[in-house]
Amino acid sequence: MKRIAILIISLLMFAVVSSAFAQDTKPYKEGGVTRVSFIKIKPGQFENYMKYLDGPYKAQMTALKNAGLITGYAVYSSEARSAQDADVILTISYPNMAALDRTDESDAVATKVLGPMAARNKASMDRESMRTLLGSQLTRELILK
Repeated sequence: MKRIAILIISLLMFAVVSSAFAQDTKPYKEGGVTRVSFIKIKPGQFENYMKYLDGPYKAQMTALKNAGLITGYAVYSSEARSAQDADVILTISYPNMAALDRTDESDAVATKVLGPMAARNKASMDRESMRTLLGSQLTRELILK
């Protein structure tokens, strides 16, 4: 009876240790995070929207990158498959999920570059005359070991 109890305890301990070891050997590690935004440009507004992206948007993204709040950003054109599809895709890359919580620092950078919140809200409304934000998604890179 004593041997059976020792055997059962040994098997349970082996199972716990094996389980912990298996969790530590994931075939990947979590990498950076990217927000992908899908934009539909309104007819006749492509050049105006590109001027906005090359001006205030680029200035803000550059300042965020210089402050270490983002790791990069990109602008892509996309061939829309239907009238409801995006024709511009914007990406903003962050080092990790925690970087998304640094909103106070991001707001301070935006205020320095673009002005107070009231001015930024007006600019946001002005952009709506050029484009429609179809949606966005957050993706995380999984780096295979």
